[in-house]
Amino acid sequence: MSEPDREPTEKPTTSKDEAEREGQWMARNWIGIAVVSILTMLLVVIAAMQFTGVMDVFAPIAETETQQWGVFFALAVVLIILAGWSWKAIIN
Repeated sequence: MSEPDREPTEKPTTSKDEAEREGQWMARNWIGIAVVSILTMLLVVIAAMQFTGVMDVFAPIAETETQQWGVFFALAVVLIILAGWSWKAIIN
């Protein structure tokens, strides 16, 4: 039996306050992941509509196709930063 198997990395919660804090922490982080997942799917749908020419989603704020893709990639960068922030909260 290896060393990590002998002693668990996480100890059981012993107090009600600690359990509530842990529950709130888990809820906040999983909500963050859910929001990032929903926004990712929305961005994929927007990219598909933009790529196929079904509609020009960013036409009101960008005139040329290059500008529209630029706005799309700026949103993708923001989404990547948001995803990194939400995952960082879970890892720490």
